[in-house]
Amino acid sequence: MDRTELLNVIKNGENSYIEFKEEAIKAKDLAEEFVAFANAEGGTVLIGIADDGGIKGVTDSNIEEKIMNICRNNCIPNIIPLYEEIEFNQLKVVVVAISKGLNKPYYTVDNKYYIRVGTTKRIASREELMRLFEANGSIHFDISPVYNTSIKDLHFDIIRDYFFKYNTFDLYEEDKKSVERILINADILKEVDGKVVCSVGGLLIFGKNPDNTLPQNGISFAHFRGNEITDELIDKKVINGRLQDIAEQTLVVLKNNMKNPSTINQLKREEREEYPVLVLREAIVNALVHRNYSISGSKIRVFMFDDRIEFHSPGKLPNTVTIEKMKIGVSYARNPFLVKYMENMRYIDQLGRGIPMIMKEMKDMGVKDPDLREVGEEFILTVYK
Repeated sequence: MDRTELLNVIKNGENSYIEFKEEAIKAKDLAEEFVAFANAEGGTVLIGIADDGGIKGVTDSNIEEKIMNICRNNCIPNIIPLYEEIEFNQLKVVVVAISKGLNKPYYTVDNKYYIRVGTTKRIASREELMRLFEANGSIHFDISPVYNTSIKDLHFDIIRDYFFKYNTFDLYEEDKKSVERILINADILKEVDGKVVCSVGGLLIFGKNPDNTLPQNGISFAHFRGNEITDELIDKKVINGRLQDIAEQTLVVLKNNMKNPSTINQLKREEREEYPVLVLREAIVNALVHRNYSISGSKIRVFMFDDRIEFHSPGKLPNTVTIEKMKIGVSYARNPFLVKYMENMRYIDQLGRGIPMIMKEMKDMGVKDPDLREVGEEFILTVYK
């Protein structure tokens, strides 16, 4: 950062990525700022700048060593910052850049987890902390217990059919205790404080009514006449149930809302679907399997417009996964339980071919390339006609 860039940053003020601090700040407070940035998308702390943007400067000749000690001793895991000093009108401003953390969640030496929200930091809520652990692969929400549930909330016939088909044994031949133990070992049930409850994934795949305890489950569909969300609403549906049922029903809804334009080939009229069914199926299942289920109250949203279909999946991409990596088939299972069971039921494979297949199919159609992007807490896949 040079002087001109520094002045522009100061002029624009604090935001989600910029924090001003005066020299007198305590080590504890700086550690909290560093941890908050590392748990978010990264950011920069300018030391020697007042809250109102006034340049106060730094006089401590040992400031660099102090900053490095804070990152090493007050932040867990250790944070490695980019350190700069910029001279401005005989005043020294310290620039400490914190990268987006690869080892989330980060916390302070007094065991507090901070996140950056706008221009401020705050202690992460239980739900936010869960997402941070998920991002690092430390825990997987899809095998978390769902309290106030029991084996009675599962559709036993569907479980029995699954085990008979894919594990080649009949649960009806087992006694109650053996069945319970088998389902616990399979992560369909969880044992917590002496009680046996359903797992999130167990309910999503085998539940009788998973939406009763997991309201974030399901897909909200809307079809608009035009290319904007403010245009006339043609159709609207909420599709609930088990994941495999949601996938099938959503595909039917999309097909029912598609036109089938005709083309003339050697004087014969041929019907061509607006979107390949294979692409739609993959996009639906990809959203169902890879969304972040720890974000409560947020269903997957599918918007159909005249020129495109958008699939909005709650949750940012997990650590180390980027959009460019997805395009070449690099994958990471946020929900390994769901991936395993949906793969066994032939809805997906674990080879990371979903997004590359979508890209290829749409390219073969000669239409605009699909768009993949993150917006806030959502991952959005858009396919065009």
